[in-house]
Amino acid sequence: MTVKLSVNIDHIATIREARKIREPDPVAAALLAELAGCQGITAHLREDKRHIQDRDIRLLRGTVTTKLNLEMAPTNEMVQFAVNVQPDMVTLVPESRTELTTEGGLNVAAKVEELAKVIMTLKNNDIAVCLFIDPETEQVKSAKKVGADFVEFYTGKYATACDLGSLQEVDREIAAIQDMTVLARKYGLRVNAGHGLNYRNVGPIAAIEGIEEICIGHSIVGRAVLTGMDKAVKDMLQAIRES
Repeated sequence: MTVKLSVNIDHIATIREARKIREPDPVAAALLAELAGCQGITAHLREDKRHIQDRDIRLLRGTVTTKLNLEMAPTNEMVQFAVNVQPDMVTLVPESRTELTTEGGLNVAAKVEELAKVIMTLKNNDIAVCLFIDPETEQVKSAKKVGADFVEFYTGKYATACDLGSLQEVDREIAAIQDMTVLARKYGLRVNAGHGLNYRNVGPIAAIEGIEEICIGHSIVGRAVLTGMDKAVKDMLQAIRES
């Protein structure tokens, strides 16, 4: 089965927020991405609102026809927002105001009780829950323990190793993601992957048996600036199909 593509439209909003005006509109970008054939839309509503705004998520909920995945920190404020908006899925991620982008997976093992309550609230409101984690045994076991439906494996280390040309590290990261995908599925967890993936490095991750969906944002938006969203999304779908 071909891996699905969820397009993260955060950095359309980053361009908009550089001028604090109305365009480019991430909601319009999401529509174009869906028309190009992607199977989902992802947006990260950060607490500091550096790119995606509350308004964007509300409008996305009314317009996305594939699957709306809301990335957010597991805070009371964000949980209440998600319950009100009703995305198809919430992906819980770690968050720091000093980071340029997410720097690693959520430490589920250190927050079992807290996350179990958050997940119960979301699932009681018919929202599927994914945990963004490092491909580590302890984190996978903890994700099962707290009641998650999905895990999304952090591929940032793999992407960095690809950029540096560190073939041994690339192989180690791929092996870790493969092994943890097997373990997650054994526990009944569904598996996604993402972070730092691009047209050059997506193939080996998309080829891992058991991964259902890949989330990609910056690379697609970067190409879309030059070629348009339609071509950028179609090019990524082709790269995934060729894996």
